[in-house]
Amino acid sequence: MPSNGQGTPDQQQPGEDTGGTGGGSVSIGSMSGGSVATGSHGTATSYNTTGAGPDPRHAELLEAIRQLREDLPATADRSDEDAALDRELADAEAEIVGAGSASSGRLTRLLGGVRGWLGSRAAAVGAVASATAVVQGIAQLLG
Repeated sequence: MPSNGQGTPDQQQPGEDTGGTGGGSVSIGSMSGGSVATGSHGTATSYNTTGAGPDPRHAELLEAIRQLREDLPATADRSDEDAALDRELADAEAEIVGAGSASSGRLTRLLGGVRGWLGSRAAAVGAVASATAVVQGIAQLLG
């Protein structure tokens, strides 16, 4: 036992000052999310995710959507049709990432958008292949 009369941190008496080297307590009545760390060397790490992970078919569609967005012409070279398709793809991507799936209404709009885009122009070969993957993914989900 230390000669100054104070207990060690495990022997600390209620209300006893530990000089900032430990002790103390934390009481949390309710907490939703976040992290808590105590003590002079305490650390807290919080890993947060939003939404549910997509089911396998939506995950495949999500990959195809991302590939098609990548294969679209650069922003400066995009036609109005390219820009409209990119917006539809971005909305579908956000819905799948956030909710884990896309609604049938969203899929139907996207399917029409991709088909219309394919019919309106001579798209680059890579973009056609990516668009075909998106159409196939939507067709599987819509049945």
